[in-house]
Amino acid sequence: MVEKEILNTIKKYNLIENGDKLVIGVSGGPDSIALLNCLYNLKEENKINFEMVVAHINHGLRENAKIDEEYVIEFCKKINVQCFVLHANIKEKAEKEKRGLEETGRNVRYNFFNEIQEKTGSNKIAIAHNSNDNVETIIMNIIRGSGLSGLKGIEAINGKYIRPLIETSRANIETYCEEQKLNPRHDESNDENIYTRNKIRNIVIPYIKDEFNPNIIETITRLSQITKDDLNYLEAQTKNAYDNMIIEEKISKDNVYYNEKEAKIILDLKKFNKEDKAIEKRVILYAINKLFGNTKGIEKIHIEDIIKLCNNNIGNKFLTPNKKTKVEIKNKTIVIKRVK
Repeated sequence: MVEKEILNTIKKYNLIENGDKLVIGVSGGPDSIALLNCLYNLKEENKINFEMVVAHINHGLRENAKIDEEYVIEFCKKINVQCFVLHANIKEKAEKEKRGLEETGRNVRYNFFNEIQEKTGSNKIAIAHNSNDNVETIIMNIIRGSGLSGLKGIEAINGKYIRPLIETSRANIETYCEEQKLNPRHDESNDENIYTRNKIRNIVIPYIKDEFNPNIIETITRLSQITKDDLNYLEAQTKNAYDNMIIEEKISKDNVYYNEKEAKIILDLKKFNKEDKAIEKRVILYAINKLFGNTKGIEKIHIEDIIKLCNNNIGNKFLTPNKKTKVEIKNKTIVIKRVK
């Protein structure tokens, strides 16, 4: 059942194509071992023609970490897949960088995955997030006050990162591991209700299941898919609106670099003010993302202030939502600039 689900997800999102080479992140737990075993079987059955290697990180945080490492190495030997192992002292690194353990661990993992990808000439990195992980992420985003984008959850594909298990439940994965006698490792830190995700996984979701909706995983998964479809439409509408109101675009592209004083985007103010507020918000974010490659440091209040400035239609006024961005109304245009 799980192998069929994974194959359907791979085909649905075009995650793996013939000739691909994957780095698979494998911790030794049920999710990643199920992913590795499924992909191996799909490859052996000639369902898809691809190569794969495994990347495992020993975070140095748990007593059983060495046993997990040995388990992954032996599993890879059994199926004749090359395994790369990194030993990291996450606690020491977190203290040194003054970051949390979760953030530090995630940074180390993805840096290692990228390193192995380059070393092996791989073109994709497979991560073992499942549908429960997706639901947990959405609930975390809701708690943090996220907008629509937070409701779409974890993407099946994000650049070179793919998640073939994203539409498979944790219950199905655990059943698969039992049926296949994979004997995955158990990370006891997942049982500790210290981190937000663990609290949502071990307290919030079980409570909702018992008291309100036993199918909450499936329900929120449907919400996630509906949101993705709606956001795809809004993104298309935003691009159309932006293209219609763009006057000048001086951004770094096609090997042409503009310094901070030159880089800018100029939009038609009249056309901007004719748009619905939902599109106005997205156009501003779209433009800032084009200018900087991201929207870091731009919050909801900044977007609202920019829209008020534009709607008031008063010339020679400006805002600096952060140290790097300046938005000004000038000659019936909106000028978004990079500043030092």
